[in-house]
Amino acid sequence: MRETLYGRQAVRESLRARRRDVFRLLLADGAVNAPILDEIMELAQARRVPTVRFSRHEMESFTGTTEHQGVALEASGYPYAEVDAMLNLAQVKGEVPLIVLLDLIQDVHNLGSLIRTAEAAGAHGLVIQSRRAAGITPSTVNTSSGAVEHLLVAQVANLSQEMEHLKAMQLWIVGLEDVYGAQLYTSIDFTVPLGLVIGSEGEGLRRLVRERCDILASLPMRGAINSLNAAVAGSIALYEILRQRGAA
Repeated sequence: MRETLYGRQAVRESLRARRRDVFRLLLADGAVNAPILDEIMELAQARRVPTVRFSRHEMESFTGTTEHQGVALEASGYPYAEVDAMLNLAQVKGEVPLIVLLDLIQDVHNLGSLIRTAEAAGAHGLVIQSRRAAGITPSTVNTSSGAVEHLLVAQVANLSQEMEHLKAMQLWIVGLEDVYGAQLYTSIDFTVPLGLVIGSEGEGLRRLVRERCDILASLPMRGAINSLNAAVAGSIALYEILRQRGAA
């Protein structure tokens, strides 16, 4: 399966990551010269990727968006990983495992933002669901600014089963949920092998997912609105994990 990535950051990071087969680099006529475009062209040339020119109208038709920034990349589909590969990566790097699990995140912008933060915070992988949730599409690559090209992502049918699998591998499962009995997120020891579960935009964690968590964590809120955007809440928790683990 082929797909067309678009946007300068997305295209550059895909070429840098070298996880996909790439077939063509597409440039729009009149694309403004910039250092990032020069870098993209150098990366493409190093991999002997042919470059073709399109008009702006043709580029919009080919990518299906006006947000292409004058560049696109025809490449193979996203290479999903296995959860065990994430655990292996942590072992190879000599690090305490950190895996992010998303419970039916449907908004591609929230997904892209969480991917970007997870990659920046040093997560070893991210788990999403294959049904009723956003997947890794060219739009996701763009909204993550290409970060997903560097992060291992697994797509699973049953999130609860994967949580049990991680628990069997000695990971603690912490769910973000502002409910009675949840612990303040800064009071939790995040230095242990960890799976962080983030709920959907509207419903939070589903009951079965919530019940399979070892600990529930909440973020303090003093305003009139009693909930945070999923991407914001997840990002705050991820950087608390990074802080506790001793960010370099």
